[in-house]
Amino acid sequence: MLLIHGLGSSGADWAFQVAALEKHFRVIVPDLPGCGHSVAHNQGAQIEAFAASLWELMDHLGESQLNIVGFSLGGAVALEMALQRPASVRRLALINSLASYHIDSFRKWLEARIPAMLVPLLGMARIARLSAARLFPEKWQGPLRDRAILVIGAVSAPTYLGLLKALEAWSCTERLGKLQARTLLLSGEHDYAQPAERSALAIALQASTITVRGSSHGTPFDSVRATNAGLLAFLTDSSLPAATGWECDPQLDPMPWPGVGSIAEEHAAGGCA
Repeated sequence: MLLIHGLGSSGADWAFQVAALEKHFRVIVPDLPGCGHSVAHNQGAQIEAFAASLWELMDHLGESQLNIVGFSLGGAVALEMALQRPASVRRLALINSLASYHIDSFRKWLEARIPAMLVPLLGMARIARLSAARLFPEKWQGPLRDRAILVIGAVSAPTYLGLLKALEAWSCTERLGKLQARTLLLSGEHDYAQPAERSALAIALQASTITVRGSSHGTPFDSVRATNAGLLAFLTDSSLPAATGWECDPQLDPMPWPGVGSIAEEHAAGGCA
């Protein structure tokens, strides 16, 4: 089981999922090149190169058959991996991710170009606060918001901008017919992507779908119960629970970050290199 993190973070972001998944799988949680404890590629950030690097890691570990879960940017890398070696990926779960980030709509222009323009003007500390407030707007999400500020704010501006450019340059829409893996699309109701684009991707991939009501882009964080239940059902070939059960976590006492005192905490404190 390979878990691939999103933009501006590291493998530590999977702390809420690892405890549930490691009971059933050998869980491998890398940092993408240039993030966490991984050094950057000399040629810069490219989705195709990220995928190839992770296949090199899997070859080194002796893992030829994989289940892959990718979140946001990590979903693009996961999909690229499944297309580079279609026969080697059994199941593929994409969380709030798309098959193309080319600027083909005003919404995508806003998501890609506005941050790119603001980073040089505001700096990563302010960008982190803006991003965290958008990811986790609810009062009960304070611990998640505080951690996001810490992690995103630790990313260097060149790294962050390089990852944004890598996403914008990548698309695999013309290669989707090569995919062999069973696929799940897990999306937050209020994710940045338009519902029509998510639906079109689900049809193209013949994917199972879960839409978590009340969730934004940070679904693995604000909807831990739904994310873990959905992933476990899909990855163990069980029936997905009824759609009425897919809801954002209840607004109870703030949920503490589960990585305290672990390597996850070290990642969170260090962010991306």
